[in-house]
Amino acid sequence: MNLIANFAVLASRRTIFDLPVCDLGWDDALVFINELASIPVGQTVVCFVNAHNMLTALRDDEYYRIMSHNLVLPDGIGLNIASQIAHGAPFPANLNGTDFVPAFLTFMEAPRRIGLIGGTRSVVEAAAENFRRHTPWHEFTVISDGYFDKVDSSAVTEDLERQKVDILIVGMGTPLQEKWVHDNIRADHARLVLTVGALFDFVSGAVPRAPKTVRMMRLEWAYRLLQEPTRLWRRYIIGIPVFLFHVLRYRFRRRERILSHPEEHATTLQPRSEHKKAS
Repeated sequence: MNLIANFAVLASRRTIFDLPVCDLGWDDALVFINELASIPVGQTVVCFVNAHNMLTALRDDEYYRIMSHNLVLPDGIGLNIASQIAHGAPFPANLNGTDFVPAFLTFMEAPRRIGLIGGTRSVVEAAAENFRRHTPWHEFTVISDGYFDKVDSSAVTEDLERQKVDILIVGMGTPLQEKWVHDNIRADHARLVLTVGALFDFVSGAVPRAPKTVRMMRLEWAYRLLQEPTRLWRRYIIGIPVFLFHVLRYRFRRRERILSHPEEHATTLQPRSEHKKAS
């Protein structure tokens, strides 16, 4: 990752379980990431993290380590509650990938070559077509669906080299997409990489989004649960309370350590290794 993106991670003022999460509002986030897309050197990987991703990171050290080097944007009400508990205020904006990526494509006035990887072939092709209608000044190319050999991805990366894209959008679900990007995508493949989970399903129309009123009430998770109860009940019915339990426990244990050893915690947060033991 380039120095600019490293600075963004270090300068982020909010951490959730010691993972820096950008606390930018919508306008500032769009401007900032657009600037990152214009930098001719290095690479920035942007990911969108919700409560489910955070719980996964607590169990998966490799995923946590990769995320700590990416530019992380907050997604969903769970992160807002965690920020309120840990920092006394919610994040300025809900920068979920489903809304942010189309807005970002619109915000970028300079034409870009954009590659897509993920989903089924029909879904990613439909998503590319809808992106073209949404922002016709960009060029969208389907590099691959998400059903390729993850152990030997040379065919995909070789095609990516030939296409010479500016931006790569990868939608294969977490933590697979972040790990795959980390292991396979170099700066000469794409300067800016967006890992977007189920975005292609929504953009293609394969999966309906919640009505606008429901989204404004921050209840899209409940709508998705009603649509896919078998797949999502564990994530929301069990996952959200477990996440909040971890947030509260971390908050109070950190406070106790600061009060017990103020000189050690004046400017630093709890080390990752200590938190893993606490979890």
